[in-house]
Amino acid sequence: MRKSHPVRRVVLATAATVSGVVLMLSLKPSSDPASAQAGGTIPQQTAAAQESAQGGTGAAAGGAVTGDVVQTQYGPVQVRITVSGNKITKAEAVQAPKGGESDQKTALSIPKLTQDTLAKQSSQVDTVSGATYTSEGYKKALQSAIDKANEAASQAQPSTQPSAQPSQTAGGSAGSAAKTVTGAVSQTQYGPVQVRITVSGGKITNAEAVQAPKGGTSDQKTALSIPKLNQEAVAAGSADIDSVSGATYTSEGYKKSLQSALDQAGG
Repeated sequence: MRKSHPVRRVVLATAATVSGVVLMLSLKPSSDPASAQAGGTIPQQTAAAQESAQGGTGAAAGGAVTGDVVQTQYGPVQVRITVSGNKITKAEAVQAPKGGESDQKTALSIPKLTQDTLAKQSSQVDTVSGATYTSEGYKKALQSAIDKANEAASQAQPSTQPSAQPSQTAGGSAGSAAKTVTGAVSQTQYGPVQVRITVSGGKITNAEAVQAPKGGTSDQKTALSIPKLNQEAVAAGSADIDSVSGATYTSEGYKKSLQSALDQAGG
């Protein structure tokens, strides 16, 4: 039998060791972020990235602004909008009533309210029948977001040269020629009524009821009358508007509060 040479055994052992090391290195998991994400492990975001994705209460990248939380009888409502080119390009409810019947009302009303926001470019959106409290909370939260967007745009505006801001059709108080005024509370037999208007160029560009009778049959009367009264106020440019049939007390209270707002705005 032929004997194995000692040098040959050393060479074979060394080659086997090197092959084992190369195999281990080839099986080592990659630390590349893209590879980790492809494997189902997503790198953690920084705190700044998470805040930007969730949206803050001020202007974020892309013009996203989140309004204040508005408490309603059935739960909180909070709205976030994105403003681009002086227009509201996106609206969403980041909070809305939930649980029990609220789930159905939220599912029914929020899509309509967000769609109406984009169509009307203001907080003067129609109340969704059957979801009055959610609708009113949405309007207030939306107006809060619009106000913040206008404030952020005003602060970002250079002192020597004006820059573009969300337009007055977005329901805010941007621009030196426009102002938003809230009238005095008018007490009616069924509850308080309070009107807020935006005046620009001597005209009412937006009108809304920040308070209106609620509870029982008042919900239906408010949902019936307030949208019509808001439209009439903008169209007439004064408090000389028609009362809505079936909601006389609410209509009269609306007109008194509207006149108060006009007086404060200078007629």
